[in-house]
This record gives sequence, structure tokens and C-alpha cells, in this order.
Amino acid sequence: MPEDKPDRTGSLRIAVARRITALRREKGLSLSGLAARAGIGKGTLSELEAGTRNATLETLYALAGALGVPLTGLVGDETGRSVSDGVVDARLLMVRLHDDGGTSEVFWLTIAAGGTRISPPHVPGTTEHLRLVRGSARVGPQGAERAVDAGGSRSWSGDTVHCYGSTEGAEGVLVIETPRGPA
Repeated sequence: MPEDKPDRTGSLRIAVARRITALRREKGLSLSGLAARAGIGKGTLSELEAGTRNATLETLYALAGALGVPLTGLVGDETGRSVSDGVVDARLLMVRLHDDGGTSEVFWLTIAAGGTRISPPHVPGTTEHLRLVRGSARVGPQGAERAVDAGGSRSWSGDTVHCYGSTEGAEGVLVIETPRGPA
């Protein structure tokens, strides 16, 4: 008889729901207020907080930015945890919480062939660094993307709308440095 495996998607969905709710309340925001800040529907946020809806990577980044936390502030800092939207898959390799309240997150990033992902702005002062290992990609602030080939790297401000795209597919290491968020 096959071994039963825990429903990791369900438990992650519930954990994310609890974190969003707790952070929203801690910041003194209503559902409507947070939804407006993040640019998502109030119904979507309500379903996310109830744990009845899976969040997309784009929605998680929008909420993280609106709440002033890094992505791991919502999905947790369990090494190996992966979030994906079909174009970008980000698997957490490491998180470092700094004494000054900032965070460094290290992800193994995979960009699907033919895909483009537009990422909402993160917390003010956030910086992203991508070092490609395979393939080629166009990354950076929207409208100012630049090509990066295997062995190359690029850094940009993550507190503006930015893009990840690749015609052939790409893999690399993404470091997101997030300063201490607003109180």
C-alpha cells in the first residue's frame, strides 16, 4: 500500500493565510486597505486569508511589498520551499536575517522558455542580483531590461516594477536584499 504523504500545498496555503492575516492586523490594515495597497481584489485577499485559495507568485510579491516584508515573510523560510507561477520558479536556498532588520534571501531561479514575468515593486530600498548559470534572460526594471547570458550577472532596484523573461529558458541564483521594512 502506498505511503500517505502530507498535503504540503494545503499546509503551505494555511500557513501563508495565517501570516497574511497576522501581518495585516499587526499593520492595522483592513482587508480593503491591504487589497488596495497590493493592487488585488478584496475577494481574492479574503479567500487567501481563509486558506481557500492558492496565491500566485505575483500576488505573494504584491502582498509582501504592501506589508513591508520579504517573500519569506509570507511563505516561510524553510529551505527548499518553492513558489512558482508557471513562468518563474523560485526555490529558497537560504535566508539570512540581519541585525539591522534587513533580510537576504537566496533563491535558485528558473525562468521558463518563452516566458515573461512582471514582478511588482518590493519594499523601498530592495535590491536584486541575478547570476545566470544556464541559458539567457532579459531582466531588470520594466522598460530597461537587459540581456544576461550564462556566466553573467545583473543587479537592479527591486522597488520598481521589474521583469524576468527568457526565450530559451534560464537558470541561476537570485539574491534579494530587503532592508528593514517600515514600522
